[in-house]
Amino acid sequence: MKIAARSLFCSWTFIVLFAEVISLHAENGKLLRRTEMPIRAELLQANPFLARLSNIVERVQFWKITYESDALKINGYMLGPKGKKSVPCIIMARGGNRDFSAWTDTNVVGLATLADAGYFLIASNYRGAGGSEGQDEFGGRDVNDILNLFPMIDSLKEEIDPTRIGISGASRGGMMTYLTLARTKRVSAVVITSGIADLENNGRERPEMEKNVFAELIPGYATNRVTALQSRSALRWPEKLAKDTPILLLAGTGDWRVNPMDSLHMAEKLYKLKHPYRLMVFEGGDHGLSEFALERRQIIREWFDRYLRDKQPWPSLEPHGN
Repeated sequence: MKIAARSLFCSWTFIVLFAEVISLHAENGKLLRRTEMPIRAELLQANPFLARLSNIVERVQFWKITYESDALKINGYMLGPKGKKSVPCIIMARGGNRDFSAWTDTNVVGLATLADAGYFLIASNYRGAGGSEGQDEFGGRDVNDILNLFPMIDSLKEEIDPTRIGISGASRGGMMTYLTLARTKRVSAVVITSGIADLENNGRERPEMEKNVFAELIPGYATNRVTALQSRSALRWPEKLAKDTPILLLAGTGDWRVNPMDSLHMAEKLYKLKHPYRLMVFEGGDHGLSEFALERRQIIREWFDRYLRDKQPWPSLEPHGN
């Protein structure tokens, strides 16, 4: 038994060391595949929303991509305005989990309006989704799949201005955005829509989330539940966020997936820290603020135009005026 246990320990040690060696030699952010993705006319015609974008889509270039992150092959999309160079970049941090709400050939077309406004967009599907290798950890090592986009952006300097990077995150993507802002200061502006900032409360209000998402995806959840949830909840550590990155918080009072109080409580934390932010709450808005779709898109574009494209300074946060 002792010999067998020792053999098992040695085998496990070898596996761990081998994995570490692979990780050390991983070319994080390396663009492994970039394939042009024509948008078929029948796809646009089959969807009333996309049909309205037909003229815009003609001015936007789409690609399917695969890039390296922690020795894993991660799939996603890129799109940008045709004929323009060195434009600002926005990372689109998706919501959902696993393949639920993953970026697809269809829904990525809805990003065309922002690309047509002069932005290069990168939409990653994270590990464990959209054909990407690895396992979804719902805010664990999968955050690296966003962070590892930065070296890829640096390699595309003719197309992207690496000094102007923004993030737009919705729902789970809001959590991923907060976690990213805690680990880099390279983000010039952020928009978080219906973002989850308190996983403990989300699990209490939606037991199915705790059972079917948190418990299934978060490593070590059964034995380390509180720490796992708090480490993913920005309300617990707002002081860690990049202090010079302005954050736009959008929420709807009719949202049943993520309590809009996440955004209100986050705004209170940011206010006390004098962190630049703006909070907008939409009366009766659902999780995707679908009732305010046109207004939401305009607000998001104006925010990125001001603080990402033009890099305007933030107004004084100290009490002032008459």
